[in-house]
Amino acid sequence: MEELRPPSKEKLQGEAYRLFSACFCLPRREWFLQEGLFKNLATVLSEICNEAVPFVSEMERSLLETSEEELRVEYARLFVGPYELKAPPYGSVYLDGERRLMGDSTLEVLRQYEEAGLVLEEGLKEPPDHIAIELEFMYYLLYKEAEAREDSEREKANAFRETRERFFKKLLNPWVPIFCEKIKESTDHPFYVALSNCLTTFVSRVDI
Repeated sequence: MEELRPPSKEKLQGEAYRLFSACFCLPRREWFLQEGLFKNLATVLSEICNEAVPFVSEMERSLLETSEEELRVEYARLFVGPYELKAPPYGSVYLDGERRLMGDSTLEVLRQYEEAGLVLEEGLKEPPDHIAIELEFMYYLLYKEAEAREDSEREKANAFRETRERFFKKLLNPWVPIFCEKIKESTDHPFYVALSNCLTTFVSRVDI
């Protein structure tokens, strides 16, 4: 029987990004619970960023005490509108100044997606620099890097790593901490406070 190898650092990091991405989509309370999202996130973070694990417990506890309707109302108030967005989930708002949507940084994000071989789904309602999409992109890059390393395709793996490092340093990390602070300034809902603390801790400590 072939011995199972433990997940690589890249796969663990990628899974964390994927789960964080799900947390910034429209909340589906029962899906979160049925899929074991918080258990999985805590397990992954315990391997790569143990300091963030207590915030996952806070998120799960809050979710169990909150109806889906309440969670969705708060999600809309923070991230959707229809009036002023309390915590705009778009990179260009923080990177391009003057709270601009679809600014120069958005076009750069889109270019990075295209260079990595990705095409955004037709009918996608959110701009390319929505937090959930950018986190999902980090998952994709880490997964492809890990896959290439497992296949001994070093050059291909290094190319994905370089793309990942560039994207993180230039287009993701510069705005995520500010965005998370904006969330905490705008809500006292324990789920989103814990989520913002968890993501901030992760991106500040992850070994990119």
